[in-house]
Amino acid sequence: MIAKKEVTPMLDKLGMKRITLSLPFRLNHVNCFIAEEADGYKILDAGLHNEDTAKVWEKELAGKRVTDIIVSHYHPDHFGYAGKLQEKTNARVWMPEIDLQAALQAWEKPFLEKLKANYHRAGIPEDISGALAENTAAFAPLVTPYPKVENILKEGETLQFGKYAYEIIHTPGHSDGLVTFYNRENNVLLSTDHILPKITPNISYWFHGDSNPLENYLHSLKKIKKLDVEWVIPSHGDPFQNASKRISEIEAHHAERLSSLKEMLKTRLTVYETMEKLFPKKLAVHDTRFAVGETLAHLEYLRLAGECGRELVDGIYIYHVIS
Repeated sequence: MIAKKEVTPMLDKLGMKRITLSLPFRLNHVNCFIAEEADGYKILDAGLHNEDTAKVWEKELAGKRVTDIIVSHYHPDHFGYAGKLQEKTNARVWMPEIDLQAALQAWEKPFLEKLKANYHRAGIPEDISGALAENTAAFAPLVTPYPKVENILKEGETLQFGKYAYEIIHTPGHSDGLVTFYNRENNVLLSTDHILPKITPNISYWFHGDSNPLENYLHSLKKIKKLDVEWVIPSHGDPFQNASKRISEIEAHHAERLSSLKEMLKTRLTVYETMEKLFPKKLAVHDTRFAVGETLAHLEYLRLAGECGRELVDGIYIYHVIS
């Protein structure tokens, strides 16, 4: 981990500034970035669309011309304010195509109407499933208006941000389309939510998109590990060194969790029962939703690898080890 007093000089060298926005969750902040170039400023990620975010950006952007808003993935704390910021600045918005499509569906009625049925199949009690579905729906005002996206972030292409050009790397897992940005000259990775210094990124199956996000995530970690990145600048927490070491720690975490799961599944369990064993502490509704998604992602990883089975019993999925 880099001492906080060293963060600003490091970012100055790269020609960018970190904008830390507050979040009303247990994970209480998101790091966004702004970089000055010849014709104006570029922004990387935008925060939630709420009053706190609006005030910070209004102060930060006073007197500045914003040309581009880059959105690393569709999750609300990165995507949410992009549309409103585009309205205010008339900037171009860039996003990965996969996550653009996810963003345009994840808070709309057709998907929301299916949520309770999906939660029922996960074995979640009706009162809790209702609260989880309401929690998802409550994000709609925090992510709208949607931006008009005419520029797609594509793997292998390069993007100028501040003083340097970055290779766009598709690193699915935390979301299906999530991208990171790598500058070879300085051996630095803008890791967005792919690699974080103190916590493991949430890897969830949200009842849409790729059915095996954990497999994708582990593959993406290997892709970054091959680069042997020296400096990592994340979207949560402070910059840190030695990406490969942190990746090994994250890989070990998931290996341990999968091993624990296989032991648990010697008893037949629903998704919800499994989640209660994996996350025994009492969780707030928002955190429960993430815990369900993460549990499901790990169960499906095992099932698709042939390491556990799944049966539909009275409309509820039951997972078990294969005897």
